[in-house]
Amino acid sequence: MEALEIARWQFGITTVYHFVMVPLTIGLGLVVATLQTRWHRTGKAEYLRMTKFWGKLFLINFIMGVATGLVQEFQFGMAWSEYSRFVGDVFGAPLAMEALLAFFVESTFLGLWIFGWGRLPRLVHLLCLWAAVGASVFSAYFILVANSWMQHPVGVELVDGRPVMVDAWAVFTNNTALVAFPHTVFGALAVAGAFLLGISWFHLWKRRRDGLDTMGPDGAVVGGGRGARDTADHSVWLRSARIGAVVAMIAFAGTSITGDLQGKLMFDQQPMKMAAAEAACHDGTGFSILSVGDLGSGNCDDITAVIEVPGVLSFLANGDFTTEVKGVDTLLPEYQEKYGTHLPDDPMYGERAGMAIDYVPVMEVTYWGFRLMIGFGAVAAAAAGAALWVRRKGTVPESRWLMRLAVLGIGAPFAANAAGWIFTEMGRRPFVVAPTPDPAGVDGVFMFTAAAVSPGVSLAELMTSLVLLTAVYAVLLVVEVRLLVTYVRGGVASAMPELAGAGDHASDGGKDDGDVLAFAY
Repeated sequence: MEALEIARWQFGITTVYHFVMVPLTIGLGLVVATLQTRWHRTGKAEYLRMTKFWGKLFLINFIMGVATGLVQEFQFGMAWSEYSRFVGDVFGAPLAMEALLAFFVESTFLGLWIFGWGRLPRLVHLLCLWAAVGASVFSAYFILVANSWMQHPVGVELVDGRPVMVDAWAVFTNNTALVAFPHTVFGALAVAGAFLLGISWFHLWKRRRDGLDTMGPDGAVVGGGRGARDTADHSVWLRSARIGAVVAMIAFAGTSITGDLQGKLMFDQQPMKMAAAEAACHDGTGFSILSVGDLGSGNCDDITAVIEVPGVLSFLANGDFTTEVKGVDTLLPEYQEKYGTHLPDDPMYGERAGMAIDYVPVMEVTYWGFRLMIGFGAVAAAAAGAALWVRRKGTVPESRWLMRLAVLGIGAPFAANAAGWIFTEMGRRPFVVAPTPDPAGVDGVFMFTAAAVSPGVSLAELMTSLVLLTAVYAVLLVVEVRLLVTYVRGGVASAMPELAGAGDHASDGGKDDGDVLAFAY
């Protein structure tokens, strides 16, 4: 194994780990801000309880997301210095805007929200949360601007072999970013919807198990109990489940529409990526439902389409059912003619100088990543629709296995987001900055991944950092999951211990003298 492969593994592991937290932060932040807005407008107790409970889970995830996100910046300088030099003139502006929003606006107003309960006027306190959440959303946009430029370079010209920004407006309004942004936000809302639904299902099931909710004469469930688990508590979980289900279904519709637009752009901007995603070796219109063979070989002779739907691939690419889409066998000679058959004989490529270039991405990753992204998203939306129907009488079934399935379902949109991200990034191989034949882009601007790695960092140094970072991230994952589980099990009392009797909430995750999150309201 060489330094380039270790650097790719390191960045892949840390980026995917961080990206697991990003959609929950964005999606849950928007939901919590909306809940507090409803409390501000209606004054209903259940909205206050929902705001504080889901807000505390939002804070746990936010803190871990910030801690893991900082590592990304250091990796650029440590493992990818040549890449940093190449894109530095372009990335400076969007990353500076992201830092200003994330570390100044977002952090400042979130701090005011955390410590402002009962101290700030209610409207000012609410606006602080919206400012923090809005900053996180726009922060994501500027990150996507940078990433989209790697997918579709615009607004630059080459000066001494390096791209120099000449049109900032073109960079910030890159059509790739304008489509990727709503797709990402809808994906984040899908995560938040499943999160609300799964946890609410657990608490509704728990209330039934404990005999707190009973069936009325008309067949509807009536909530009971006292303290933190009173009738209002029943309303908290019932309303949260409904909100989660509705948000999840709307989010799936949004990701489907924006995903279709994004796919059409990819067919124009990175045709090889989409051909690999379909295992489309030959020109045609058929969409592969299932292809088998050695997808990793990149050799079309090793791949057989078992189930194929005519016309669908053409619709995904062009919006009609008849226009043929170029396959790998057609695209490969075109790429070789434009960008060469071998890496340049240049010291920056190290041992890879002069090696043959493989323009076909790893098909297992692109093919299955594309399908897992769609599949997990569809499963989450279908489950949300079923849950909305099941809870219509005021609770959920007493079945333990259904409860476990609902909790496990929280992971479906997380998996869909991760699969989509991996597909998007690994489908760009062998480029770290992809060339684009799209007339709106700058076709001559590209960079091979083999040229992007830091020349002065050894294999041993990269391996050491990979092992240490993976170990630290594993520990942080355990910490986050344990915190989330503790506060989820504690229910509303974990965020509002004043609702529970003295001594009866601590065991459920309520706030006591040892509560590490006692500062949060």
